[in-house]
Amino acid sequence: MSEKEGRQSGSSPQASAVTVSDIQELIRRKEEIEAQIKANYDVLESARGNRGVISLRAACDHSANKFAEAGELIIPTVTSLFKVYQQKGVGMNEPLVDCEGYPRSDVDLYQVRTARHNIVCLQNDHKAVMKQVEEALHQLHARDKEKQARDTAEAREEALSRDRGPREGLGPPQAFARVNSISPGSPASIAGLQVDDEIVEFGSVNTHNFQSLQNIGSVVQHSEGKPLNVTVNRRGEKHQLRLVPTRWAGRGLLGCNIVPLQR
Repeated sequence: MSEKEGRQSGSSPQASAVTVSDIQELIRRKEEIEAQIKANYDVLESARGNRGVISLRAACDHSANKFAEAGELIIPTVTSLFKVYQQKGVGMNEPLVDCEGYPRSDVDLYQVRTARHNIVCLQNDHKAVMKQVEEALHQLHARDKEKQARDTAEAREEALSRDRGPREGLGPPQAFARVNSISPGSPASIAGLQVDDEIVEFGSVNTHNFQSLQNIGSVVQHSEGKPLNVTVNRRGEKHQLRLVPTRWAGRGLLGCNIVPLQR
């Protein structure tokens, strides 16, 4: 990788929103750099060979500016020869001069210096790419967190809107029937029903499920002796009553006449 590419690798992620594809591309670049670092370390490892016995450059026949491919050019035969001679290796820190200060004759100095330089550059590139990956992942996670919070808030607002809708959109509950007569002393009279009361709720019957007076009659038949919650509109005011359908001296269980309202 050239110095220009190294500088580009060290630049910060684009200002645009990070995507999963961006992170995958960064990881691919990271793996490429790691492979090149390994190849250059292999070059250093190959420097164990004795120059008098074998020259790696001559055996492999490659130019000095292609050390990224050196790992693929070290054939098993060369490796076996290196093991036979068991020469000292030259890693990143071993001196390239002997104890008297002269250049070592057992290694390819040009090759070692080039490999060391490539490794340093690639390690810098690797560090820059890893920083980009980290920043991209932070941006991606932060964006996902913001999206989750926004979705949660929208869902909550939608639920509140649905809850408010029936009450705000329709206003006060509408009546579906009216009381047009009441017998004195009847259960209806005792409960406090009055003529012209408009019935909004009668037990489980309301304006949404009311179809006919048979709905009220069915509730009354099944609630004999049991209190029913009755809601009425009376001259613009809402009243809550407790009506107990009971047998009394008159007809029926209520002692009142109820007629449906025209809708």
